Amino acid sequence: MSTVVERLLELLDLEPIEVNIFRGISPADSWQRVFGGQVLGQALVAATRTVGTNSIVHSLHAYFLRPGDPKIPILYEVERTRDGRSFTTRRVVAIQHGRPIFNMSASFHFAEEGFDHHFDMPEAPPPEGLKNMYELRQEISDKIPSELSNWWSRERPIEIRPVTPRDHLNPSKLDPQQSVWVRACEKLPDDVSLHQCILAYASDMTLLDTSLMPHAASGALDPTIQMASLDHAMWFHRPFRADEWLLYVQDSPSAYGSRGFNRGSLFTREGVLIASVAQEGLIRRRTKNLKKKPRTK
Repeated sequence: MSTVVERLLELLDLEPIEVNIFRGISPADSWQRVFGGQVLGQALVAATRTVGTNSIVHSLHAYFLRPGDPKIPILYEVERTRDGRSFTTRRVVAIQHGRPIFNMSASFHFAEEGFDHHFDMPEAPPPEGLKNMYELRQEISDKIPSELSNWWSRERPIEIRPVTPRDHLNPSKLDPQQSVWVRACEKLPDDVSLHQCILAYASDMTLLDTSLMPHAASGALDPTIQMASLDHAMWFHRPFRADEWLLYVQDSPSAYGSRGFNRGSLFTREGVLIASVAQEGLIRRRTKNLKKKPRTK
């Protein structure tokens, strides 16, 4: 198993320190703030560990309240809001420096049969013929500012292959939509809940960028752009594996008042819709303090 995937699994293996209280850490190579997908994934792990094995999460709704500090652990407190026969509800608050930085409500459902339909997957080339983000980043690594080079070129535990790669150095105005193939870089253990937590982690990696596409801006390298996830909602529809290719179809219906709204649909290679995502994020043009603080993906 690759080192980066091992680190991701360690990141999601929270330490229980009291009933309903867990402690999570951040990667040693984090920058100024914690990646939002990390907090999502860890909070979902905390909630899942207080729920019976016969129920799986079907939806979560989260708010990012303050930037996370990667230098200290994050405390996750779980409130057992409801334990029903069909549905179980949990609320999770992430705390640092004595203040909440994130909260999330998650609902779990006892598996049962029911009606079944879903939208068809849009046409897309298979992932095998596409370059992944690591390869694309390496192609322009010599043009990246030295203070960003390590962050830009480091390996990630999630492999991303854009259907239509963007030029981050010279971005042009594009329609606010994109599709990328995503999967964990190596095979994962056979644990349904773990695959859901890893997909929650991955779902925050490209979504907010979609809202910048009509504005010829790239949040990755432009020091005048400030970006941060504000909220995140996710619905898990059907079983899947996060270590198999999933097509992440994203669009941004609106941006206004320094906020961009984004939606995403995740399909298996067979065209089955397995999850839906919605997020609003901060996309602000900086007027001062132009020192770049990259999102720690």
